Amino acid sequence: MDNAPELSPHLSDALMSGVALLPAGANVVMQLSQLPVGHAVARSPVTEGALTHHPIKRTRTTLAFLTIAVFGTDAERVALRREIDRSHARVRSAPGDPITYSAFDPDLQGWVAACLYQGSRQAVELAGVELAEVEDELYRVAERLGTTLQVPKGWWPLDRAAFEHYWEEKMDHVGFDDVTGDYLRSFVRLEFLPRPLAVVLGPVNGLLVSYFLPEVLRRELGLTWSGRRQNVARFLVASSARLWRALPAPLRHFPLNWVLADTRRRLATGRAVV
Repeated sequence: MDNAPELSPHLSDALMSGVALLPAGANVVMQLSQLPVGHAVARSPVTEGALTHHPIKRTRTTLAFLTIAVFGTDAERVALRREIDRSHARVRSAPGDPITYSAFDPDLQGWVAACLYQGSRQAVELAGVELAEVEDELYRVAERLGTTLQVPKGWWPLDRAAFEHYWEEKMDHVGFDDVTGDYLRSFVRLEFLPRPLAVVLGPVNGLLVSYFLPEVLRRELGLTWSGRRQNVARFLVASSARLWRALPAPLRHFPLNWVLADTRRRLATGRAVV
């Protein structure tokens, strides 16, 4: 059937909530902590869609992928995947590169989907929903994060126990080299933004990234952390989450509701999304 998935109201509200974006920076770092993924992003020739060159467009297309993957119909997901495939076809290592990668590698895309699933679990809790009440449903929905990329159906770990085993194994092999470390430290400081914005927002982004990252990745990236920074970050995140939950639905769901509507209009009229 060509229908969007029927999500429970609590899960749908949580995944559409704008507060879900608070861990987004940390999630990017997690995805790139597997060296082939990190090199694929840091050395990508697709500059017209790169965060460092076109941050607004890149943010919009990333949110378009997330909202269509979770809330889109089968036809919308297929149409978006075609666009993603055209972009990803150019992302592959050259002969002799020390790290080999291809954006069509299902295992690399599966890792990206796994990181996004972990981020969705954080989003549910930030939205004030008990994770235990929706976790099985969330896990089933999360498979779409991979199959909207290049991950074949059946790749996703069978159940949450299998996923935990997969995750622990992959976390034993995370790390950064000069290419990915330099790229991500610049990303954390938001150096791709105009300098006045980077000066103001960079420290906040660095605090949030550090707060949501596993300790092993904070240490690998050399991010400063302390009890005081943790307390400040916890207060900032908790205050933001409380404020977001108090908003009426149209504001609580912004900007994801706008991105979903805009992406659907683009797909329906044949305009480019990616």
